[in-house]
Amino acid sequence: MAYKDLHHFIKALEETGELDVIHEEVSSELEITEIADRVSKAHGNALLFKNVKNSKYPVLINAMGSYKRMSMGLGAKQLDDIGAEIANYLDLSNYLSIKKLIKSIPRMFRLLHVFPIKSKFRGSCQQVIERDVNLDTLPVLKCWPEDAGRFITLPLIFTKDRYSKQQNVGMYRMQILEQTTTGMHWHKHKDGSEIFKGYAADNTRMPVSVALGCDPAITYAATAPMPKMIDEMMLAGWLRKSNVKMVKCITNDIYVPSSAEIVLEGYVDPSEDLVLEGPFGDHTGYYSLADYYPKFHVTCITHRKNAIYPATIVGKPPMEDCYMAKATERLFLPVLRMQMPELVDLNLPLEGVFHNCAIVSIRNKYPGCARKVMSSIWGMGQMMYTKLIVVVDETIDVQNLKEVRDAVLSNVQGRESLILSEGPLDALDHSSDKALYGSRLGVDCTVTNKVKDNKVTNTYQILTINKDRPYKGIDTAVEFLNHNSDKFVIVVDDDVDKNDLSTVMWKVFNNIDAKRDITVIDNKIGIDATKKWREEGLTRDWPNDIKMSDEIKKMVDERWDSYGIGENN
Repeated sequence: MAYKDLHHFIKALEETGELDVIHEEVSSELEITEIADRVSKAHGNALLFKNVKNSKYPVLINAMGSYKRMSMGLGAKQLDDIGAEIANYLDLSNYLSIKKLIKSIPRMFRLLHVFPIKSKFRGSCQQVIERDVNLDTLPVLKCWPEDAGRFITLPLIFTKDRYSKQQNVGMYRMQILEQTTTGMHWHKHKDGSEIFKGYAADNTRMPVSVALGCDPAITYAATAPMPKMIDEMMLAGWLRKSNVKMVKCITNDIYVPSSAEIVLEGYVDPSEDLVLEGPFGDHTGYYSLADYYPKFHVTCITHRKNAIYPATIVGKPPMEDCYMAKATERLFLPVLRMQMPELVDLNLPLEGVFHNCAIVSIRNKYPGCARKVMSSIWGMGQMMYTKLIVVVDETIDVQNLKEVRDAVLSNVQGRESLILSEGPLDALDHSSDKALYGSRLGVDCTVTNKVKDNKVTNTYQILTINKDRPYKGIDTAVEFLNHNSDKFVIVVDDDVDKNDLSTVMWKVFNNIDAKRDITVIDNKIGIDATKKWREEGLTRDWPNDIKMSDEIKKMVDERWDSYGIGENN
């Protein structure tokens, strides 16, 4: 179903028992994060904080933080249903006979809802207009103790191409700098950054508007890896089965969803010096390092009379953003299949935090098929950031990690099963010696006819070490492989519980640079997933794991019963 606005979705969450309402006064500085993190890790409900200290706005968080709520927000019983619909659109055989064409007419009518509608009138997001801007009135979260400040974490940032005039929307965090300014965290690879370059070339102010609090289909669309020439609001319209109504902003020529809760209007001036932004506890589970980005000037705030402020927190998975990534996985799988007919299924595991791991199953039609698929993935849009690609046969359920593990242990044949590639990496990757560039690893786990080495067993070991010198991680792996028959050994720091396989996988996906941290001895493979030192060739600072302070944990423990959420986790 189409939700007309965020309030409509909140009502649906409440009616289905997917929402907890907290009336106790809470702080937007760390306290909301600690509560939401516990609830998220326990696979709990969406949370609506009605009484936030020093703000008139309630805060909604974890609204899409489960498979059920993510599916519900996109109008489906499950995410695979949406993927199946997209596959039907892309299947040309559905249009090759009169009978099939007639059957497709209802599907075609849905396309009438794709195109956004520009209204000549003001929208509900403009019921209140504030030209005397003060961002301190918003309950913007300070999420984690080492964050540089307060960050807007769920913004829909609308921009317009300098030359084509086509609008774009993306989701980039925004650090509050002053009462009227924020950082604008445009990564080099993102559309927002490219559009900014067009204005910078002419030394012209760039109009920007930020929508906060839209219905889930609109919010999700801002995160989707759409081709640059396609308006994300078209995807939103298709998902919600209703055209997105857009209204012109009060102080610039940007159009935003009429139903948004809050809108920040303003500009970015390319003639200004960049500002230091960060650090920030990011979706990798680590603090992204401080760097220089453009400054956003807010000239006007508009909002609904009963506006709700939307937020999300990111950190060590599982978090709300993980389910948004899983939505992308299921929705765009049919598109990937069109370009790679061999592809059967795809799993972006939660521990891979978007770009760090992809597990794919294929129809292994010919020698080198797995490597062809790897190369195709690395050459495809945002999939180019994928650090680790694991390829298995179509008989393996990639959503079942036990089956994947068994395929890896049975079929990997040392160095012959590995392919190293170098190329672009996500800006948030910290493991490479260089920013934005490093090595990627492909692992061919398809069935082979190779004779297995009788000296190698299909077993693996996880070792923890107190890393008190450079290269101790890789040295420990080599020493183990030289004296044991296990096919794999993974080395992690001793602050990791080796029995917590989810955390171990997260460390492997985040902490390795394949060229530096993988070693092969006699068809046995060692993986160094420890924190790296500068003496090991790292030219950048290694970020800290995201952890909440003991003080805040204790305070939330003491106050838990007053929140009315249920059992403390």
